[in-house]
Amino acid sequence: AREFVLTGANLQDRRLSEYRGRKVILNIFPSIDTAVCATSVRRFNQSAAELDNSAVLCISRDLPFALSRFCGAEGITNVETLSELRTRDFGGDYGLEIVDGVLAGLLARAVIVIDPDGIVRYTELVPEIGMEPDYQQALNAVYQM
Repeated sequence: AREFVLTGANLQDRRLSEYRGRKVILNIFPSIDTAVCATSVRRFNQSAAELDNSAVLCISRDLPFALSRFCGAEGITNVETLSELRTRDFGGDYGLEIVDGVLAGLLARAVIVIDPDGIVRYTELVPEIGMEPDYQQALNAVYQM
């Protein structure tokens, strides 16, 4: 998987390479302030509690403060939120930036599963922005590692 640098909840840079040796789920979405995005973070938070040697990274272009506020209010502690606060490379590098329409400039809804060696093992680009990702398929990819 291509390296990225995103901003964590504590405003520190976080790199994909920091998670090498662990199974990684990237839960990518337009904004935490929409119902489907919030649901995806809640669902992956529940699943993350049962995963061994894994990290679930929830990625959007929201400010880290908004992501932290949501997670604090919801009691979400099993996932890590990351923001494109400082760079806009991730969306372009991964082909996930929405380029037109009312959500232009945000990230598309997608899930990527990366194995401990950094190899992408599963991807889903959700076809309709209002749809949830296929949680079970993503988790199955993790369980098969």
